Amino acid sequence: MAEKIDDFDRRILTELQRDGGIAQRELAERVGLSQNACWRRLQRLHKSGLVDPPQARIDLARLGLDLTVFVMIRTRHHSMEWARQFCRHVESLPEVTDFYRMGGDWDYLLRVVTDGMAGYDRFYQKLISDQDLETVSGYFPMETIFQNRPIDLIRVG
Repeated sequence: MAEKIDDFDRRILTELQRDGGIAQRELAERVGLSQNACWRRLQRLHKSGLVDPPQARIDLARLGLDLTVFVMIRTRHHSMEWARQFCRHVESLPEVTDFYRMGGDWDYLLRVVTDGMAGYDRFYQKLISDQDLETVSGYFPMETIFQNRPIDLIRVG
């Protein structure tokens, strides 16, 4: 069930997506609220779970983690027990930044960040170890057009 929010909440959420570390005073100015009203709304949004604490964005390529791979997985197994075990296995792999169960032709999608092709090969060997997977395919982006794009909740919602 969707949370009930108004236009001020939408403006706050849109601004927080653009800059999670924005000062509360500046946020209040951008959304057209007093600082106190903005603070109360922020507290409510945090308490409701709509807003997570901000995270630092790190330039991973500058740390040598210069390869992103989207890994598509198809399996022959669809039991809850197998899925739980597989999820635990994937969670133990630190290279995985995003993990989705998919509908359609593929069962799972992973976003993997690693140090070049050799790093991906090491990851791949860990991924398939002791796992009965039907197909594993890696897709390599050649260019990031944009990433973590904020959703304009005023126009979308």
